Amino acid sequence: MTNRVSEYGICPFATTQKVLTGKWALVILYQLSTGTKRFNELQRLIPGVTQTILTRHLRQLEADKIVQRKVYAEVPPRVEYSLTDIGRSFQSVLDAVEIWGLDYIEQLSQS
Repeated sequence: MTNRVSEYGICPFATTQKVLTGKWALVILYQLSTGTKRFNELQRLIPGVTQTILTRHLRQLEADKIVQRKVYAEVPPRVEYSLTDIGRSFQSVLDAVEIWGLDYIEQLSQS
């Protein structure tokens, strides 16, 4: 493991936590892991997220180079969001979180 310093320090857990700050970050990454989405499509797929919060999360994930935003020169303008290479490298973590979550739900239902 390297000791690279990011703007968040050298701790990989703190760095990951900082990048994934917010209630909806993992859900947004999961939805984008299934393919490119437009803003309204993401909003429909994530019940309970407000337009403001979704916009804020997408901007932060874009600033962290996890998500890319592509604007098409059309009228009306079309904007699509997708994962960057760094974002796609997070897929194995998403898979592990899904497995853990399903196991946890099952264990709770047996209690």
